[in-house]
Amino acid sequence: MSDSRPNVPRHVAIFMDGNGRWAQQKGLPRIKGHETGAESVRAVVRGCRDAGVEYLTLYAFSVENWVRPREEIGGLMKLLRLFLENNEHELHENKVRLRVIGRMSDLPALIQRKLKKVIAATKEYTAGNLILALSYGGRAELVDATQQIARKVKAGELEPEEISGQTIADHLYAPDVPDPDLMIRTSGEMRLSNFLLWQLSYAELYVTDVLWPDFREPHLQAALDEYAHRNRRFGDIK
Repeated sequence: MSDSRPNVPRHVAIFMDGNGRWAQQKGLPRIKGHETGAESVRAVVRGCRDAGVEYLTLYAFSVENWVRPREEIGGLMKLLRLFLENNEHELHENKVRLRVIGRMSDLPALIQRKLKKVIAATKEYTAGNLILALSYGGRAELVDATQQIARKVKAGELEPEEISGQTIADHLYAPDVPDPDLMIRTSGEMRLSNFLLWQLSYAELYVTDVLWPDFREPHLQAALDEYAHRNRRFGDIK
């Protein structure tokens, strides 16, 4: 992730789907799919860096995922901890800033501490941004933004008539981050699943049948190549 180049999306968002199915197809426990999927994360971070993508958002854990079996949630939190411990050096080497969107307070205290440590240590980097969506939901984000705005109206800091689309955007989890240009979803599922509902309004969508644990740099490049040939009109007729 570095300087943006012609026909390269500035911001790529990825719905990393298919870990469980990958493991099931191989007769393995679901956590093995998540473990292999962590390798795909590393590959995609490097691929975006090399392609010139400035922002990469990964849907790592949704608010809905809390209903999964306790053992699986524990395994996912352990993988997140190991990912932070084993890959922080790459963020420093490549001057990539780590950010989190979502209700981080829902996460285990140890994970929160480790995330805050890496976030603080990388906050000055400008070569790229890795954004993890953790305990995230698009509707939850809009609820949280609406509550913030309502509090300002109640305090007399904002008039209802002054509320605009920009007002809402300014109260999202990462208001300074540009909307995604490209959203990639693996495993062939054709839905948004509560991911960045506001921000994906004009994103190009790319769906691949490849399961996330098998997703590597060539698959990312195929998505970027497809994006480069799209004609983004934003409601115009050009």
